[in-house]
Amino acid sequence: MKAAKTLVAIAITALGSTAALADINIGVSLSLTGPGSGLGIPMQNQFKLFPQTIAGEKVNLIILDDASDPGKGAANARRFVTEDKVDLIIGSCLTPVAAAITPVATEAKTVQLAASPVGSPPGADQWLFRLPQGNDVMAHAMVEHMKKQGIKTIGFLGYTDAYGELWLKAITPAAEKAGMKVVAVERFARTDTSVTPQALKLSSANPDAILVVASGSGAAMPHKAIVERGYKGKIYQTHAAATPDLVRIGGKDVEGSYVVSGPAVIAEQLPDSHPSKKLAVDFVTQYEKLVGPGSRNQFAGHSYDAAIALAKAVPIALKNGKPGTPEFRAGLRDAFETMGRTVFAHGVMNWTKDDHWGYTNETGVMLKVVDGKFKVD
Repeated sequence: MKAAKTLVAIAITALGSTAALADINIGVSLSLTGPGSGLGIPMQNQFKLFPQTIAGEKVNLIILDDASDPGKGAANARRFVTEDKVDLIIGSCLTPVAAAITPVATEAKTVQLAASPVGSPPGADQWLFRLPQGNDVMAHAMVEHMKKQGIKTIGFLGYTDAYGELWLKAITPAAEKAGMKVVAVERFARTDTSVTPQALKLSSANPDAILVVASGSGAAMPHKAIVERGYKGKIYQTHAAATPDLVRIGGKDVEGSYVVSGPAVIAEQLPDSHPSKKLAVDFVTQYEKLVGPGSRNQFAGHSYDAAIALAKAVPIALKNGKPGTPEFRAGLRDAFETMGRTVFAHGVMNWTKDDHWGYTNETGVMLKVVDGKFKVD
């Protein structure tokens, strides 16, 4: 247990004492301990399947535990850019930690592929690209579903941090545009073990639906609290909750609830015409062969998609310079911005110079928890 709480550095490919100039070195900061471990560990599992070479260049992954802590994430990023001289940073899976990494990556002019929907002030995300779907895109799918359910009033129970704030900013205007209104807003910290007061207030307000904004295993606790306070309306969860932990911990209390997700976790349920079906099925097949049946995870899918993005971008970046050079790092950024329509397991991506989110409004898929499993609704 002590070792799990110390610095975790895993080379997925065989790392020598020093990396050759031509090697592509990628620093990965994941929450392998702490509240975000239910997101980081599946990503780490998928990285065991990461390609060992891309475009003929050896790939070295250096994975560090950020312990779900923004300060630790920033420290990892500083190590990546100063000691490891990485060409790319992936992480983190938690929005506050990813946000702490961004200024370090930006200062070092190193691309960051965030594994969470981290926001950034206008013009401050030149080196930041997101692997998850943006909250606006997922809020669109959720509101469209709510319209069909006849929802008119919404309660909000979300994290006090950036993830909660970004979702509140996304759902409020989307709901208003659709003739709905957010009538009650309550917050809680990721480290809280109870939200009874907040759940009581929301239950008393009795909105038609309550949106819980939390992640991984942490999404079950507020959900259960709402149900235990006697709330009978519909409960929605965000794509950070589209993990087996929600069902495993939430049990019968999450039955019948709705979760917005990317397409990867329900691969087999996608119609054959869906552009992501082939890759989503491939991701699920590989991952569950490695980890076990039913272990598929939204965040593991982001690790899978990172490999797809790099397979397309690295050959372009190599025209600028060799790995380990500023020219290659700048080439990676330019390649992501110009690689065009790219099918991911999680949808269709099209990053541009002006859009480092990339996904379209057709990306979000609404799931319902039925008999302990996610079903497309």
